Amino acid sequence: MNVYEEMIPYLLHWYRYNARVLPWREDPSAYHVWISEIMLQQTRVEAVRAYYMRFLEELPDVKALAECPDDRLMKLWEGLGYYSRARNLKKAAEKVIADYEGIIPSEASELRKLPGIGDYTAGAVSSIAYGRPEPAVDGNVLRVMSRLTGSRDDILSADTKKRITAELKAVMPGEESGALNQAIMDIGATICIPNGAPHCEECPLTHICTAFHNGTTGEIPVRAAKTARRTEKKTVLLIGVGDRILLHKRPAKGLLAGLYEYPNVPGHIAKKDVPAAVSAILSDAMGEQCAEPVAVKKADDAKHVFSHIEWQMKAYRADVRMCGTDLMLSEGYVLVTTQELKEQYSVPSAFAKWDV
Repeated sequence: MNVYEEMIPYLLHWYRYNARVLPWREDPSAYHVWISEIMLQQTRVEAVRAYYMRFLEELPDVKALAECPDDRLMKLWEGLGYYSRARNLKKAAEKVIADYEGIIPSEASELRKLPGIGDYTAGAVSSIAYGRPEPAVDGNVLRVMSRLTGSRDDILSADTKKRITAELKAVMPGEESGALNQAIMDIGATICIPNGAPHCEECPLTHICTAFHNGTTGEIPVRAAKTARRTEKKTVLLIGVGDRILLHKRPAKGLLAGLYEYPNVPGHIAKKDVPAAVSAILSDAMGEQCAEPVAVKKADDAKHVFSHIEWQMKAYRADVRMCGTDLMLSEGYVLVTTQELKEQYSVPSAFAKWDV
């Protein structure tokens, strides 16, 4: 019996009495598991709870998700970040309606055909919702398995993930595969933690854990050095027109695609240069209509870190006077009240610093 087989009864017994109480586990249907797993990518469990409940209240099934207007979907997702996840959710829901008669497939091979679903999510949905013998290997699982076996292979390597996935696949315990996957996830999230010393005294696997017995839990798992983030400087312009604020819709592709932002320009500009920058934006947004900034105030600076980019942002508030009353905006721009901004328009958390 290898260590993978040996761990199974201990993990299943531990999970029976120590499983985290999570809303998506109350009714682990394929839709619920899928939505929760996509939300949990790059996001803490505690942050996801409220978003999950709100999302399910408005979009309770695949059909509702497939029919949800894009702007409303982005508003429901606002604050979770990585907005391509939400766009892929809708694309996948549309494909489930079109190709699978509205029923989320049970086999991992079919799930992987849906936009935004990779090996991990396919394994989670297939095993948890349908009891299929599929592993679900994420960072938590890679860390636990590496410490358990004493492996010093780079867990950021695709080969390492492939190997551990194959080793787990070989021992998946049939209909209890979902419980096993969740047990390893919970061990990784609460005991064999990513930052700080693991709580080995609480772990059901210490008696068979190589890293514990060798005193190498602080050295394992091994990760290759990441590429340094690049820095981008921006000046954000909070342009007020009466009781409304100007928003610009980002391009349909790329970072924060399709979301609304406060207009901004590259680099850090001085206060004296703000009127010219605002005038250029107003010209793009309103064409030849008469508008001019009448008051410019410095706003708080902010920083936002993405996985590969760091934005360093200066900001100014510029209130604008219009010469006429008939206002026409170019495509991609909207003027919204504070209430509309709160309820209808999805502004990413990169711009959450400013309360307009």
